[in-house]
Amino acid sequence: MSTSRRTLLTVGGIVVAAGAGGAAWWRFSGQPPAPAPTTTAAAPVVAPTGDQRLAERSIGKPDAPVVVTEWFSMTCPHCAAFHRDSMPAIKANLLDTGKARLVFRDFPLDQLALTAAMVARALPVERYEAFLGALLASQDRWAFNRQANPIEELAKIAALAGLGRDAFNAAAADQDLRTAILKGQDEANKTYNVDSTPSFIFNGPGAKNRREAGGRSPDDFAKLVATAAG
Repeated sequence: MSTSRRTLLTVGGIVVAAGAGGAAWWRFSGQPPAPAPTTTAAAPVVAPTGDQRLAERSIGKPDAPVVVTEWFSMTCPHCAAFHRDSMPAIKANLLDTGKARLVFRDFPLDQLALTAAMVARALPVERYEAFLGALLASQDRWAFNRQANPIEELAKIAALAGLGRDAFNAAAADQDLRTAILKGQDEANKTYNVDSTPSFIFNGPGAKNRREAGGRSPDDFAKLVATAAG
């Protein structure tokens, strides 16, 4: 759906409007208003510090019987396709119902993906999922747009999520956070043989550390969760 060369991307109840005129986030219910609203930023946030940056980012109930870990890269088109095509049904049928919990883990495939992962973790936990979805849904704007500076585009989207430029710069330059993300990526490769994105690790009473590589349809994902549940 487009309006005056402005692409509207609905992500977790938030619309990301990306196009020649920039980007805007606003709460969305039903159809987008007409005319499109002007650029609007979310309220400024206080960036997490220390261990808070590496705290779990997940969807689902803490006591869900199956825990699925998704290793993903912000610049992976396959990850974007999975989140666009499969996640809505998975969230509605498995995560929101308490059958499974999905844990997000970073597996950046390039430096830009690493920077995006660092910036995402500089947002409060409650804003992480929507920001992740927005970045994956708008890869063509910030990650693959040869006519634009990817860091500048990433900074604009982060600002609209409430992360100011100083906080963005601090996150992008945080060497401790960078090292921790890369260490986690290396551990995933050594422990679970994760070498591509998206990759999933299923854990439950019926399965332990079952690895599945590549995007999955909602039906396939549900079958894997059922198997892990035992």
